[in-house]
Amino acid sequence: MTLPNSVGVGFKSIHAKDLIEDAGPVDWLEIHAENYLLDGGPRMALLAQMAERFPISVHGVGMSIGGAEKLNADHLDRVARLVDMLKPASFSEHLAWSTHEGTYYNDLLPLPYTAATLARVCDHILQVQDRLGHRMLLENPASYLAFSESTWSEPDFLAEISRRTGCGLLLDVANVFISANNLGNSASQYIAGFALEKVGEIHLAGPDGDAGEAGLLIDSHSRPVPDPVWALFGDVVGQTGPVPTLIEWDNDVPDFTVLAHEAMRACIILQQRAAV
Repeated sequence: MTLPNSVGVGFKSIHAKDLIEDAGPVDWLEIHAENYLLDGGPRMALLAQMAERFPISVHGVGMSIGGAEKLNADHLDRVARLVDMLKPASFSEHLAWSTHEGTYYNDLLPLPYTAATLARVCDHILQVQDRLGHRMLLENPASYLAFSESTWSEPDFLAEISRRTGCGLLLDVANVFISANNLGNSASQYIAGFALEKVGEIHLAGPDGDAGEAGLLIDSHSRPVPDPVWALFGDVVGQTGPVPTLIEWDNDVPDFTVLAHEAMRACIILQQRAAV
């Protein structure tokens, strides 16, 4: 099973009734793996019910793909059991780290783009793909700083990871916008250098903060998608054609009607680009 080239939303249980009664433009759902590493119970029963109706994308947030230490084998096994149960259409993780010396930091922390980091990330991705029996997608991060020791650009680094491991890429367009603003770079130049042929999924979200020369944007997933991200999304799918696209909204979660409106806007852009 693969994700349809249409629009999904991050699944929240408060929206289950709306999704069952009238999903509107929403064709598929994403879950965060770490919310469902359970042995039964009401949450898993609800997930099973939704999986009967919608293709599911599993998005990991705690694998620590870029961590300096070995992957947590127990965590990987638990994710593998979830993947075995769901048979999801997609599995993805982040180019980031979140654990060190046994401590989990509950955040997606940045990496220097060096040869040593590249080798470590590739080894971890190959281990994940082998254990899950599933090709994974790797997501570009939202950045708040750049490392002076980096010897690769981020697009080139991601492309090389994909080449070495066979993984696909998850292009978070909002993260491109956030990073460009925070680091003083060009979002359009980033996209021009990105391996768009490797993209298996796109994410859209609204950040907190103020864009501009002195502003800092935070990847909060708490607001509507802003106009510059919509414009960048249109440019991307103008080059790629329709790609499975997710509306992310994880904090200050609104009523389903708000999510459906965002999903419809993404759907219209996908349809327009498909017609060109």
